[in-house]
Amino acid sequence: MSTLEKTESKECTKQPQPVSQLTGSQAVLEALLCEGVDTVFGYPGGAIMPIYDALYDYNEKLTHILVRHEQGGIHAAQGYARTSGRPGVVFATSGPGATNLVTGLADAMIDSNPIVCVTGQVFASLLGTDAFQETDVINITAPVTKWSYQVTEASEIPMALAKAFHIASTGRPGPVLIDITKNAQMELFDYQGYEKCTHIRSYRPSPIVRKEYVQEAAALINSAQKPFILFGQGIILGKAEQEFKDFLEKSGIPAAATVMGLSALETDHPQHVGMLGMHGNYAPNVMTNECDVLIAIGMRFDDRVTGRLDKYAKQAKVVHLDIDPAEIDKNVQTTVPVWGDCKETLPQLTELIDKKEHTDWLEQFRTLEKEEIKEVIQNELHPTGDVLTMGEVINLLNELTEGNAIITTDVGQHQMVACRYAKFNQSKSNVTSGGLGTMGFGLPAAIGAWYGAPHRDVIAIIGDGGFQMTLQELGTIMQFGAKVKILILNNQFLGMVRQWQQLFNEKRYSFVNITSPDFVALAKSYYIEGQKVSERDQLKTALKTMLEHDSAYLLEVMVGKENNVFPMVAQGTSVSEIRLK
Repeated sequence: MSTLEKTESKECTKQPQPVSQLTGSQAVLEALLCEGVDTVFGYPGGAIMPIYDALYDYNEKLTHILVRHEQGGIHAAQGYARTSGRPGVVFATSGPGATNLVTGLADAMIDSNPIVCVTGQVFASLLGTDAFQETDVINITAPVTKWSYQVTEASEIPMALAKAFHIASTGRPGPVLIDITKNAQMELFDYQGYEKCTHIRSYRPSPIVRKEYVQEAAALINSAQKPFILFGQGIILGKAEQEFKDFLEKSGIPAAATVMGLSALETDHPQHVGMLGMHGNYAPNVMTNECDVLIAIGMRFDDRVTGRLDKYAKQAKVVHLDIDPAEIDKNVQTTVPVWGDCKETLPQLTELIDKKEHTDWLEQFRTLEKEEIKEVIQNELHPTGDVLTMGEVINLLNELTEGNAIITTDVGQHQMVACRYAKFNQSKSNVTSGGLGTMGFGLPAAIGAWYGAPHRDVIAIIGDGGFQMTLQELGTIMQFGAKVKILILNNQFLGMVRQWQQLFNEKRYSFVNITSPDFVALAKSYYIEGQKVSERDQLKTALKTMLEHDSAYLLEVMVGKENNVFPMVAQGTSVSEIRLK
């Protein structure tokens, strides 16, 4: 059952419209048009066939991208949402079609991606009979959606879709699933128009900003000698990049990004001190346990950021700005909570803080940064050995793109290297699976990212393992022409697991050796051009060829088999115990 009662739908009022007869399926498509949807990712099947039949007549109004697997569809919708700032939309059929969405729903839920999934379902009269391809998709998806609801009558469809888009895109965004029985798709009903939903009685997407908390936070910040800002994706989701920059530059405080927060602030900003977390930069991890006031903005203190909680920033007073009250005190005890949309709270805070320059404090970060450059970064970006490193590939890519490309990644060593070394000069440029860590995310997310921002270069940086999980989406690129650049960093291992086995399991490499097909030949079988390089003198030319190619392109780069990603905060240790080697 829905977590929001059907009786509350009256809160989303409709203006009187001329009555016309539409099928439920037509009402679904009219709703999408009214919500400004231009692109849908999906895969047809028996239970959603009426919607696909109606879609035939909407071909000029809606672009439908036929993916090769429903998981590819929802990851593409995530990529679209992340680069466009609008909800991604997915169609899938019942049974296995719907269950194939679950991984993407979980990924979107934890990474706060606004997604609206429409699934077909068996006839209402067959519910509960174990009919062909019947699955209780509502109970399956309830833990990994903001809201899931089953429609059994056509007349419910406009209100259900209006609420779905409102819930998915407001407050802390997330995925919503609307399951529509086949009879509801086929029924004619008196359609009285579509009205966007703006209010639901039991749903409070934006908490009331309490000004006394803003004042307390400002007082703490003004009295701090060694303040430190941690910023996350909440800034991007709140479209508050400029508000954050105004706050940052008035405060003079050093700031570090979570993985999901990357690109909210340009990489080379003088107060940007790097990335937090397990494979983040040395200085921000160490200095977390040295600061006196920790200011967290739009981030959730994930375990990969905090390491051991009982040793995390115990010396600091914590100011936490977040739109989701559930995140306050969930992992880290907050001194002053500032609930609300950071686009609203940050300007209020900026007005109250003193203009300062924490020059000496910032210099302590730069001193530790020099140590990391010497011990790790120099050899990763400018190696002297014969073997190519992932870091030097990303470094050359920065040089050629000037930090203006959208980069999607899969999950693993290549992901951490890309997040560590890629330059981001524009917001909404880092599209990765953060909280769930979903292998197979990178390629379909890149397809969606390109449709969300077709005017920008989109580069999917993927490992040889993750690529093989969703490589069938090359067929989607072949058919629809997404101009995605695919950069495979091939170390012939499931690299991140191998690194852990090397460091913590005495090099007992258990089932991490992975054999791959000829990726270039595979791409060409999908009519996608490509090449493979393993020599340093070939690399820059190959990258340039990839970027200048007028359509999709695959470049496979053979990198060191047993290179590790450092620094590293080992599980069960404090962030201040981060290892440089």
